[in-house]
Parts: sequence; C-alpha cells; structure tokens
Amino acid sequence: MVTGRTLHFVFKIPDRRLTAKFYREILGMKVLRHEEFSDGCEAACNGPYANRWSKTMIGYGPEDTHFVIELTYNYGIKEYETGNDFRAITIRSKDIIERARTNNWPIHEEDGKFVMQAPGGYKYHVINEQRPTNGDPVEKVTLSSSNLERTIAYWKDILGLKIFDQKDKSVLMGYSEDQTKLEFEDIGTEVNHAKAYGRIAFSVPFSEQPMIQKTIKESGNKILTDLITLDTPGKASVRVIILADPVSI
Repeated sequence: MVTGRTLHFVFKIPDRRLTAKFYREILGMKVLRHEEFSDGCEAACNGPYANRWSKTMIGYGPEDTHFVIELTYNYGIKEYETGNDFRAITIRSKDIIERARTNNWPIHEEDGKFVMQAPGGYKYHVINEQRPTNGDPVEKVTLSSSNLERTIAYWKDILGLKIFDQKDKSVLMGYSEDQTKLEFEDIGTEVNHAKAYGRIAFSVPFSEQPMIQKTIKESGNKILTDLITLDTPGKASVRVIILADPVSI
C-alpha cells in the first residue's frame, strides 16, 4: 500500500512582481526558498523550455509540514495559454478576504465561498472562516477529469489515495485526513492542458518509488519521466517520477 503526503502545486507565472504581491500581500504566504537555473529542468519542471528560469517555493509554513506553491518563471515568456485542467485551490482564511478588499484586489462571492484570481488566471476559493491554528489552511486542490471512474481507479487503486467524499460529478481524495486533499471534478469534456498546465507533487518513501513505476508501466498508464535524481541547491537531492493521469493531469 502506497503511503505519502501532498507537497506542492506548480504554477508557471508570467509576471513575478505582481505574482509576488498576490501571494505575499493578499494570500499572506511567505517565501520559503528561491532558486535560479541557467538551463531547463531534466524533468521539465518549468515546462518544455530550455532557457533560464527560476523557482520560488511559497506557503504558510515549512515544506515538511505544509502544502506549498511552487512558482516557476521562464525568462522571456510573458504569457501562457490556460486550459481547463486546473480548477482552483481552496484556502480557509477570512484574513485573505480582508486583505483583498483593503488592497482592492478583485474578489467576489460565489456559491458560499469567495473567489479570486492570481496573476496568470489561476483561481483561488477562500472560505470565510478563521485560519486553523493547528493545521494547514490550504484545504484542497481541484483539478478536472473527463472520466471520473477512470480517475478514481488511477489514484485510488494504483497510487493508493483514499476517498474522503464522493458525489456524482466530483471526488475528494488524499493520503490522510490531516493533509491537503486532491479533488477532481468531471467537466464532461476532454481535459486541455494548454501551455500553462501545472503539476501536483506528492512525497512517498524512497523504497516505494520503484514499485510505483513498475505498477504504472504494467497497468499501461503513462510515465512522463522515469525515476530521476534532481540536484537542489542548498538541499539534499531528490528522486522523482513524473506520472500522467490518463484523463486528468
């Protein structure tokens, strides 16, 4: 049985200055680390670009205990075409709503929650309640699926996530109750990743990675990048596999 923890979601950003303002001054996150790279990532971390790029990890607490956001910036790329693959990230924090209003950041109420967009068009849902003092305020990442049954089979039966809630057109999954969850919504059409597509990252024990890769291959599902070790300046090297949900991401 796979065990793991949700780590971060990766966004490609077109405007570093405005993006920094949004995440720090509106969402209230803190920069955890920043790295500059002269060449493209071996695992296509920054997308299909071989140019100079940067990576900034930002969140509400340390990466070891919180779900964070990875912002990748490709020098010279000023705009990314957005698809329909990413739906929203949901955060529980009434302070965000107050900061958005104070800073005149566009925000509106929709179906009992507040909605705003980060630079680049990435949507955030904010629950108007006090930020939790003993947990992560980032509640879930919502992505699209064109076939919910196949999505559930992939994430539950192959990757070992548990189902925490399921409706006709959506499912909420994760490795444990106290983590940021992964939600899929059936959008009734093909998922289009376009150019701005992102990634969600999970950590799993080192010893389980070869088994996951073997299971994915035997099930006929797609691996974008086989097991590879990536050097991280100032941190221990990490070993990753880049997978592709057959109908979602």
